[in-house]
Amino acid sequence: MGAEDSVKRPLVFAYYVTGHGFGHATRVVEVARHLILAGHDVHVVTGAPDYVFTTEIQSPRLFLRKVLLDCGAVQADALTVDRLASLEKYSETAVEPRDTILATEVEWLKSIKADLVISDVVPVACRAAADAGIRSVCVTNFSWDFIYAEYVMAAGHHHRSIVWQIAEDYSHCEFLIRLPGYCPMPAFRDAIDVPLVVRRLHKPHEEVRKELGIGEDVKIVILNFGGQPSGWTLKEEYLPRGWLCLVCGASESLDLPPNFVKLAKDAYTPDVIAASDCMLGKIGYGTVSEALAYKIPFVFVRRDYFNEEPFLRNMLESYQGGVEMIRRDLLTGHWKPYLEHAISLKPCYESGINGGEVAANILQDTASGKNHTSDKLSGARRLRDAIVLGYQLQRIPGRDLSIPDWYASAENELGLRTGSPSAEMSDDSFHLPSLPNDFEILHGDVMGLSDTVNFLKSLSELDSFIDSGKSTEKLQIRERKAAGRLFDWEEEIFVARAPGRLDVMGGIADYSGSLVLQMPTREACHVALQKIQPTKQRLWKHTQARHNAKGQGNTPVLQIVSYGSELSNRGPTFDMDLSDFMDGDQPMSYEKARSYFARDPSQRWAAYTAGTILVLMKELGIRFENSISVLVSSAVPEGKGVSSSAAVEVATMSAIAAAHGLNIEPRELALLCQKVENHVVGAPCGVMDQMTSACGEANKLLAMVCQPAEVLGLVDIPNHIRFWGIDSGIRHSVGGADYGSVRIGAFMGLKIIKSVAMGLLSQSSANGVTSDDLEEDGIELLETEASLDYLCDLSPHRYEALYVKQLPETMVGESFLQKYVDHNDPVTVIDPKRNYGIRAASRHPIYENFRVKAFKALLTSASSDYQLTALGELLYQCNYSYSACGLGSDGTDRIIQLVQEMQHSKVSRSVEGTLYGGKITGGGSGGTVCVVGRNCLRSSEQILQIQKKYQDATGYLPILFEGSSPGAGTFGHLRIRRRKQK
Repeated sequence: MGAEDSVKRPLVFAYYVTGHGFGHATRVVEVARHLILAGHDVHVVTGAPDYVFTTEIQSPRLFLRKVLLDCGAVQADALTVDRLASLEKYSETAVEPRDTILATEVEWLKSIKADLVISDVVPVACRAAADAGIRSVCVTNFSWDFIYAEYVMAAGHHHRSIVWQIAEDYSHCEFLIRLPGYCPMPAFRDAIDVPLVVRRLHKPHEEVRKELGIGEDVKIVILNFGGQPSGWTLKEEYLPRGWLCLVCGASESLDLPPNFVKLAKDAYTPDVIAASDCMLGKIGYGTVSEALAYKIPFVFVRRDYFNEEPFLRNMLESYQGGVEMIRRDLLTGHWKPYLEHAISLKPCYESGINGGEVAANILQDTASGKNHTSDKLSGARRLRDAIVLGYQLQRIPGRDLSIPDWYASAENELGLRTGSPSAEMSDDSFHLPSLPNDFEILHGDVMGLSDTVNFLKSLSELDSFIDSGKSTEKLQIRERKAAGRLFDWEEEIFVARAPGRLDVMGGIADYSGSLVLQMPTREACHVALQKIQPTKQRLWKHTQARHNAKGQGNTPVLQIVSYGSELSNRGPTFDMDLSDFMDGDQPMSYEKARSYFARDPSQRWAAYTAGTILVLMKELGIRFENSISVLVSSAVPEGKGVSSSAAVEVATMSAIAAAHGLNIEPRELALLCQKVENHVVGAPCGVMDQMTSACGEANKLLAMVCQPAEVLGLVDIPNHIRFWGIDSGIRHSVGGADYGSVRIGAFMGLKIIKSVAMGLLSQSSANGVTSDDLEEDGIELLETEASLDYLCDLSPHRYEALYVKQLPETMVGESFLQKYVDHNDPVTVIDPKRNYGIRAASRHPIYENFRVKAFKALLTSASSDYQLTALGELLYQCNYSYSACGLGSDGTDRIIQLVQEMQHSKVSRSVEGTLYGGKITGGGSGGTVCVVGRNCLRSSEQILQIQKKYQDATGYLPILFEGSSPGAGTFGHLRIRRRKQK
């Protein structure tokens, strides 16, 4: 090492290694090896087997201490991470024994007289070092606060303290040595970038092949999953003729066909990778770094819920080293097209691979007293990297923790942006883009919508994109190429459009039967769809290979391309045989459909689109004899609480209906789309999202009583009133645990209220109460309340008079089930071990229904400052009621606070007020805030000021939702055909 001579004495390093996989241990080996070569002692704290270290390092200066201080991500199998189990295991491993761990580690660090603590990337090690008075440095490409924050969305906010504590531990680290392919890591104060840390090669590839008895003419794929996917049997026909597969980590009992060979457990994997023609496995730092370093094409299969993967995948693909395989094709053995494509690649990574040596030099200098970071902390810069993910990890006691947002994280780290922070659709209706000459519109009207014109223009460029191979954003190449092969350009294409929705009033009270007021957004989803004879459909190569392997002829196939996949960490394409929807001679059950789409999480998004076909088959008896090609392009951002999923469902079903001549009224279509979300996707949403997207009108509020979907009509927005949406950057999901638990709590409350009413009736009857003692109307009220279908049919005064004290604040699921048997909600299931909030969840819809009715009445009252003040106050009350249910968030609360500061500022008080109130929208727990104000220039200026102040405080520039557009029913559909070339 270059700094070796300047060091007068051996230094002592304590190197903590996470328990997540061997990849961390193997890269630690490379850094530790260089430290030991420089004459220093390295104490490795690890749960990995000794041979991982001793095979590469034979030195008395290496000390191994077998202690596991974190568990990483718990994997159900080689491709599936169990999010809840990961949080529970971490709590068991690192949270509950935290005090004991800290005391033990501080004592041990002092006993070995450590000069520096290194962590990859054990959080508590940084805190222990600080308590021991020792400097610490992390070496990693990701941190556990980033990984676990995504899991909180599924597991519930009660786990947030885990992520907060991890971030707090990391904040004690002096700086971060950041490896290529890194994720945003906000808790670190500063970062130093180094090249790839890659294990060195021991032997040339010719020697490795010779030892394995494999000739140079044989193609080798190394199967490297860190364990075999469960229920998987390898077969000879999986490989192309003349290929051989070397299997890593195969169990002793596994029987392999002749063209598959088990590698010895102590085989040195880097040598074998370098001697292979390509690698097939899951993405991790070790596999990606070695594939890049040795220029070996990597056929990868996505694993779900591990958030470092998109960043490593993007690095792999940017150097032309990656081919994505669909999980279904991995498990069914359709490998040939992927392997053959892989060996045609020319990986081009030329950057450094000496990160181990570089990192060791930095660590040695740091341990010797050198300061590698500036005196001014650059935490704000690091925070900006992560706030765009949608969670705030500022080190302030009591700071709430939010959820990461894949959409925004990719924008931040990769420099992508599909739309401006205000919107994707131009506000300038006077400069409508010209319609592309390529297409002839045979039916329908673009209605002056610039986003529709732009979609048609992008559609017209697809085939030329494929032909020309012109440069575009690297991450859009696969999407565009796949989309270019979707359609037969000589046949008709149907285009549908469906907007998102801004929840002005009603929100989560929809499932309790409330009146709601919803405004369709300007942002919308476009779907282009073609019904095509199987003989004319251009199949993707892997689809064709699957059909050939099955000996299938011209089978109807559904092929879908979804734009924006990389911004949401999902696969860009999906395909299935339409016959897969059938179970015998009947469509498959919804339960089977949920399992079908859930088996590959990277393609679970397809349930929103493909699910519309199954619902039409089951509910309307439709059968599809032809193939269907679908392109989905949505400007409604995901996770913002503006109904991105409803827009996709409504646009897709509208396009299918148009292409197949189905006459489905907008209301019926919305109800069918709700079935997609409830039964195929498995998200327990109400119907207001789909109804707004299907039945809404531009610049009007859709008034609807959700019992289940009675449209009362459209409410004009007075000219002097305007609504805005301000995105908090915190990802919202109606599939998240918090929304579902509040919904369950409301249905529990309804069941209890009905039981109490029944008890009062029985009690009055048993005591012989007459009409003189109890008014006849009172008995009728109790009878009505004993048979309530919806909580919102109970008036607030009756709730307060008779029932509020009978409702428990909370109740454990098991106790409720024992007493009441069921909560009668068809789309949620009670967890017997979970504690549900009941009183707040029940109170909210009862009062919300009253607030919405008052809001609707106020909109038609005389224009005055009192009118606007009252409207704003109703929004505020709704917002605080959400928070009482546990559906608030730090980001949305901050926006509400900024609105109030604007409202009560001296400037606003001295002149006619501008902004009057705001509320969290939709399912809560993040997402977008709806703001009401006076329709004037000053209000728009204040909205922009709030956007800027929020960015200054958090680093995240909110998306603004302004304006409105027609629902799918009003838009109808376009039928287009490419003009014939003269």
